[in-house]
Amino acid sequence: MSNQDQQPPWGRKNKPQTPEEMVAQIIKKLQDFFSENKNQSSGPGEPPTGNKPANPLASIGKILAFGLVLILLGGVYSSVYKIAPSEVGVILRLGKYARTTQAGLHFKIPYMENLYKVNVEKIRVQEFGFRTRYPGQQTSFDRQGYNIESLMLTADKNVIDVAWIVQYKVNKPYEYLFKIKDVKQAVHDASESVTRRIVGNMDFDYVLSNRDLLAASVKQELQAELDNLEAGIYLVTVQFQDINPPDKVKPAFNEVNEADQDMKRLVNEAQEQYNKVIPKARGSAKQIIEEAYGYASERLNDAKGQSGRFLDILAEYKGAPDVTRKRMYLETMKDVLPNVESIYIIDKDQQAPLPLLNISGKGLDVAPSK
Repeated sequence: MSNQDQQPPWGRKNKPQTPEEMVAQIIKKLQDFFSENKNQSSGPGEPPTGNKPANPLASIGKILAFGLVLILLGGVYSSVYKIAPSEVGVILRLGKYARTTQAGLHFKIPYMENLYKVNVEKIRVQEFGFRTRYPGQQTSFDRQGYNIESLMLTADKNVIDVAWIVQYKVNKPYEYLFKIKDVKQAVHDASESVTRRIVGNMDFDYVLSNRDLLAASVKQELQAELDNLEAGIYLVTVQFQDINPPDKVKPAFNEVNEADQDMKRLVNEAQEQYNKVIPKARGSAKQIIEEAYGYASERLNDAKGQSGRFLDILAEYKGAPDVTRKRMYLETMKDVLPNVESIYIIDKDQQAPLPLLNISGKGLDVAPSK
């Protein structure tokens, strides 16, 4: 044998760079070892060569030594592990949870601790009522064959076709790995159950017109359900993509929708006319009422003034009747005479009209006495 073949595998200058190369060199050494023993043993019918017979214990010891070296090298290789920035590592020691490691280079006890890596930054998506066929800028969807999970019954006994997506991340890696056997299926079943329950408690029109409120309610109840199951995930978003009546009833639904739009249009027109006429009528009525209040106040105040003046005159009349009567006559004539155009003076003893001076510039007629 050459000097190179007599050197152990770890004494070579060209050391293996990877574990695969190391295992390949060890296997080659084992093959060389057994081929050497075969060459040293004698063939059939030939006397044994060499001074001493081969020792079987030495061969077993070499095999055990190589096996031990292989186990040690595998343990050293498996004791070092690396966690990516988007991952965390869950370490189990003899099947029991030991710790959770963050991104970076770490060590573990070989053959006693097992490593499970979980991507906690990846957004996992589940689709209901449709499937994405070709994602990208021109994304295409497939709605055929998913009616079982999309058709639902509302509170007013109508059927509605609902399509939605659920996006979630892992926030508790240990629960995500070991609490539930199939987390994806659990999320699917829980999401469908919660959505059907919430839609079943709402009317058809309310579901169509309150998509955001429906998504918020589903997200809240679904998160509570998953926390109760210890799924180890949290919901990023719940979004309803499409909410429509089934294809078979779409024409009737469109007719009802058109009628509803016409009704709303007529109501808006009536409301517009109402806003024009009613405020104007209310203003006119208020104006008339205010004018009536003003007129009533004016007449009441005038009546109070007249009655007060009459009472004052009555008091004066009682004190001096003749003087007061004469004064009242003169004041009345003073107010009346300026408006008189013709003055008639009648003398009971005169039979013919008496000529009078034309004071007003017009002819003064004197009526005959009777």
